[in-house]
Amino acid sequence: MLSIGENNVINKWALLLLSGILIFCSGIAQAQNENPYVMLEDVATKTFSRIKKERQLIEVEPELLRTVMEEELLPYVDYSFSALKVLGKYYKKVPRDKIPEYISVFRSYLITTYALAMAYYDGQDVEFQPVREVTDEKTVTVRAVVREPGRPDINLAFKLRKNNKTNEWKAYDMVAEGISLLSSKQSEFQSILRKDGIQKVIDLMNNTISKPINIDPEKKET
Repeated sequence: MLSIGENNVINKWALLLLSGILIFCSGIAQAQNENPYVMLEDVATKTFSRIKKERQLIEVEPELLRTVMEEELLPYVDYSFSALKVLGKYYKKVPRDKIPEYISVFRSYLITTYALAMAYYDGQDVEFQPVREVTDEKTVTVRAVVREPGRPDINLAFKLRKNNKTNEWKAYDMVAEGISLLSSKQSEFQSILRKDGIQKVIDLMNNTISKPINIDPEKKET
């Protein structure tokens, strides 16, 4: 997930996250398939076809990217699990009445993060590891390499978990070049939780959410 910081840091993380979303679109629709390694092209086709189809509208109104992310990607993200995972040991210290608000804001925060990253989309390709059989696993890691002419390859690992009640596979973390986005948010948010509490974390996410989505060609530069 993108952190607020210097432009070069934001650019790096946005490109890494975009790479993760490419996995997302190509492989995460297996929430409806018993084998999470089976890549259903439906999500990829619908998501990127929609972006291409609505590109002119998006360039005029970049905020449309939030709608695309919410409708096409978020159904395959276990955002509640991720939100609580980020809290870690501080979960027990958060007032119970603040948890629903925190999860709701975290959901919007993810939508914003994905929308920001998709502003960098420029036709990157993804090569996935071979499909393997899944038996009794409750979590799996799907690995891939993102290739783009003129840029170094990006190694990714996308983590999924199986819901015991629904038997659906959903994503909860993405590791880009050895850096877990979930762990990075844990480190950032838990230091704030320790000093200022959950409301400060909610305010931080709302601040990011409130920022407009911009499509700037210069952002694609390293």
